[in-house]
Amino acid sequence: MSGIKTYFLAGHARLPQGMAAQSVFDSLTITVEIDKKYGVIIQSSCTLATDHGRAYIQQILKGHSLQDGIDEIVEIIREGYRGKAVNALIAAVKDLYSQYSEQNLKTA
Repeated sequence: MSGIKTYFLAGHARLPQGMAAQSVFDSLTITVEIDKKYGVIIQSSCTLATDHGRAYIQQILKGHSLQDGIDEIVEIIREGYRGKAVNALIAAVKDLYSQYSEQNLKTA
């Protein structure tokens, strides 16, 4: 299995009450496929209710290297995303980064 050059990771967070997605999901999930060597996000998805919201988050995440941390991602989400799920998105990104950090320590 050494031929696989990417990781698949997921971050989770609770959704606030009263959101459209909250009626379907209790939590928000962000998944990413990242390059093992550089930690660059190649592809992502999330469980926001609308296609547009999911595409917006994909656009923000794609191309960022988790090796550089998540401060820039968090700041972009905080400034640009004006929906009720902003805190859940940030929490899910932080959880995702925690999974990445844990995975990196195991393989380092």
